[in-house]
Amino acid sequence: MAEMFEELAPAALNPRVRDLPWYTPFAWLGLGWRDMRAMPHGSLFYGVAFVAMGWSFKLLFAHAPEETITLVTGFLLAGPFTCLGLYEISRLHETVERVQLLPTFTAFRHNVAGIGLFSLLLALLVAGWMRVSVVIFALFFTENLPKLSLLFSFSFLSEENLLFLIIWLGSGALFASLAFALSVVSIPVMLDRDTDTFTAIFASVRVVLANPACMLTWSLLIVLLVLAGFALWGVGIIVTAPLVGHATWHAYRALIE
Repeated sequence: MAEMFEELAPAALNPRVRDLPWYTPFAWLGLGWRDMRAMPHGSLFYGVAFVAMGWSFKLLFAHAPEETITLVTGFLLAGPFTCLGLYEISRLHETVERVQLLPTFTAFRHNVAGIGLFSLLLALLVAGWMRVSVVIFALFFTENLPKLSLLFSFSFLSEENLLFLIIWLGSGALFASLAFALSVVSIPVMLDRDTDTFTAIFASVRVVLANPACMLTWSLLIVLLVLAGFALWGVGIIVTAPLVGHATWHAYRALIE
């Protein structure tokens, strides 16, 4: 299927995609960790910002657990955009020994139109997931919604909640897979090459089609790191989210010629 996409694409929309072995993402994490060590204050700043946003959702919607978990998972779907500053740190670190944090806040300036349109498309995808998630909660919990603490407890994994979990997690997985395929390298491509939105999305989809085993490994590593980050009341995200962000830049470097 990847070959079919390449044949259909004009040259301008057809950057060469490398075929990499399944274990390559572990090397990206190593390079991402190197970037974190090179600029720990910048990386951890973004990590703290992610955690602060998650806790803000929890405090603002303490009365509505379905809204909280929907917003948090929606924020994760928007991860490719929220990690833009981390991509910029890694990009600058390739040529500059000491990276300044402030310029990374406006990394979008390198490609305002492309990144702006992509962020809008990603926002529409997140909005779609939020609507679907809330509807699923409403269908299964017509009277008393479970508390947020119960949603994350093993006691919630009961037979009576099995159908809800299958439908909610299955729907979330579909949205997450779509977001992953569209964005695995899209923003790094736009940041580095000043390409348009659809060229970047096309390249991202081709990367996924050409490297199914490698992308499966990478997606599982992302999920595991996010879950590990949430394991300690979300505080672990301070480290795991920047690590994924930096590693994503190196994924782009490895996958696109």
